[in-house]
Amino acid sequence: MTYPNTDYRLDEIDRQILHALMDDARNTSASALAERAGVSGATIRNRIRKLENAGIVRGYTAQVDFEAADGKLTNLYLCDVPITEREALAHEARAVPGVINVRTLMTGRRNLHVLAVGGTTADLRQIARRLTDLGIHIEDEDLLEEELFAPFAPFDPQDDDRVPEPNAFISLTGDASVVEVSVQPDAPIAGRTLESAVRDGVLDPETLVIGIERDDRELTPHGDTVVEADDIVTVLSRGGDDVDTLTAFRRADPKTESN
Repeated sequence: MTYPNTDYRLDEIDRQILHALMDDARNTSASALAERAGVSGATIRNRIRKLENAGIVRGYTAQVDFEAADGKLTNLYLCDVPITEREALAHEARAVPGVINVRTLMTGRRNLHVLAVGGTTADLRQIARRLTDLGIHIEDEDLLEEELFAPFAPFDPQDDDRVPEPNAFISLTGDASVVEVSVQPDAPIAGRTLESAVRDGVLDPETLVIGIERDDRELTPHGDTVVEADDIVTVLSRGGDDVDTLTAFRRADPKTESN
């Protein structure tokens, strides 16, 4: 499948989604992810669609133990192919009966890895012959004993009790910065219009809300726009103080309120 060439930029919510899907896609629900990320379930579902459309999430597959399932043998062929023919030969190899996975490497020897399943060693030899007939040179091969998977650790979300941090941050020239942050349920700005938030000192006049993501919608903010809990807002801060920028969108601190 061909995916569009996009400049999709991952933020913290996207990373949490990817980590959860890599860990256990089957048992990952939008509602559970939404609770952890502090956004709505509709926002999570919309983000997953965007990740799929951008080609970042390319599918959901089952990890099958073929030996346990039917006493099958899984074999890995380490192959050499000309760089100019690598992509075409990879697609042809995938079409060989018994082949379940093909990986291409950028350069060097053994730049094509082919994983195949057969009932007997004779079946595996037949697959090898089919690959050779395509012009693929098999340099080495071996039976696969075990394959382990793990989610990408840097995408692992922080502890649930952490102070909400920006989903994404871009530093601009001077002291300006663009910050994307989720609106917490008890945030001072939740339920207020942008105009009233500035007027009442909740939102710094140097902080301009330039975008709001709400469920599956992208809103263009105006003065009468009401900011809701679970919104994902993009703000332009001209003052460069990220702590002050985030204050309006964070959950109120009970210790501060009691003083």
